[in-house]
Amino acid sequence: MSEFKRISPADAKAILEQGNANIADIRDAMSFQAGHIRAAVRVDNDNLPEFMAATSKELPLLVCCYHGNSSQGAAQFFSAQGYTNVYSIDGGYEMWKMIAPDWCSR
Repeated sequence: MSEFKRISPADAKAILEQGNANIADIRDAMSFQAGHIRAAVRVDNDNLPEFMAATSKELPLLVCCYHGNSSQGAAQFFSAQGYTNVYSIDGGYEMWKMIAPDWCSR
C-alpha cells in the first residue's frame, strides 16, 4: 500500500508551479467559498466518486484541510485507493494563505 507524505506549503507550491497536479480541499463549503488554493476542488462524501473518476492516480495529489490534521486521514485514504503521489499539506489552508497568498482564490 502506498503511503502519503506530509509536505510544507512552500514545497506544495513548488509542485503546483510545475503543473499537472491535483488539489483536494476537504473543508466545508462555506470555508472553501471564503477562500481556497487556486485550482482546488472541494471534495466531500457527495462528490468523492466523481472526483476519483476524474483524477489521475499518477499525478501528484495535494490534500488540504483547515490546519493540516484532517488532511492526513484523507491523504491516507487516497493512498489506499491507489493514488501514488499523495501529499498532506502541513498547516492546511490557514498556513497556505500566509505562505502563498498569490495562489488563493475566492
